[in-house]
Amino acid sequence: MVWPFGSSGSSKEPVRDEPAPPKKRVSWVDTIGGPDDQFAAAKEWAPVVLFSLASLGALQLYANYLRRIPGAAFVRPSFFRSRSIFGRVTRVGDGDNFHLFHTPGGRAVGWGWLRRVPANRKDLKDRTIAIRIAGIDAPECAHFGRPAQPFSAEALQWLRDYILHRNVRAYVYKRDHYDRIVATVYVRRFLLRKDVGLEMLKRGLATTYEAKSGAEYGGMKTMYEKAEAKAKKKRRGIWSGKASEFESPREYKTKWAEQEKSNVG
Repeated sequence: MVWPFGSSGSSKEPVRDEPAPPKKRVSWVDTIGGPDDQFAAAKEWAPVVLFSLASLGALQLYANYLRRIPGAAFVRPSFFRSRSIFGRVTRVGDGDNFHLFHTPGGRAVGWGWLRRVPANRKDLKDRTIAIRIAGIDAPECAHFGRPAQPFSAEALQWLRDYILHRNVRAYVYKRDHYDRIVATVYVRRFLLRKDVGLEMLKRGLATTYEAKSGAEYGGMKTMYEKAEAKAKKKRRGIWSGKASEFESPREYKTKWAEQEKSNVG
C-alpha cells in the first residue's frame, strides 16, 4: 500500500541541516591592514594640517610683529615693559616728545624702499604714535598762554636735528594721561646706538624726571642722575645761569598749574 503523503519509490532519509563551519578568530592586529593602509589617511590629511598650521603661524607673526599700529590708543597692554616699537619720526612737538610712524619689520619687509612712509601732514593724520621720552623733562615751550622757559627752544631744535626723519626704537612702558606712549628711545647715530634721553641730559637740555610717582626710567635712573650732575657741574645748557634763578620744568609746571587753579577758583 502506498502512503498517500509520501513520494513513492523514495528511500532517501530526510535532509538534515549541515552545521555551520567554525568562525575564524580575527586578531585586532589583522584589522589594521598593511603599511600602505596605515599611512594612507595620514598622507591624505597631512597637506591640510600643514597648511592650517602655516596659516595660523603667519597670522600670529603678523598680529604680533608685522601689524602696523596707527596710534597710541592701539598699543596693547601686553606691549608695556615687554615690547618695543620701531618707526620713523615724523614730527617733534616739544623738547621731550615726538610723533612716530610705526614701520614694523623695518627695511626687511620693505619700509623705506618698497613701502612708502608718508611725509606730509595730511597723509599722517591719525596714523602716528605720540611718544613721551621716559625719565627726562625738557624745558617747557610757550603754550596755553604760558611763557617759554629758558633753553626750551634750544632743546626743541636739538631734538629735531637729532631724530626728525630718522628711524628710532621706543621701548614701551605705559600710556600717560595725555594718551602718549612713555618710552626709552634709541636712535642710530654714526653707527652707534644712542639713548636720546641720556644725550639730552649730557648736554644740559633736560633734567631727570622729578615726579613723585609714575616716573619711568627703564633701569637708567642712576646713569641719568650722573649725566645730569656732570652737566650741572660743567654749567651746560639750562645749568649755565645763576643757581638762584633756576627753575626746573617740574617746578615751572607746578607753579603754573597752581596759579591757573587759583584763577579759576
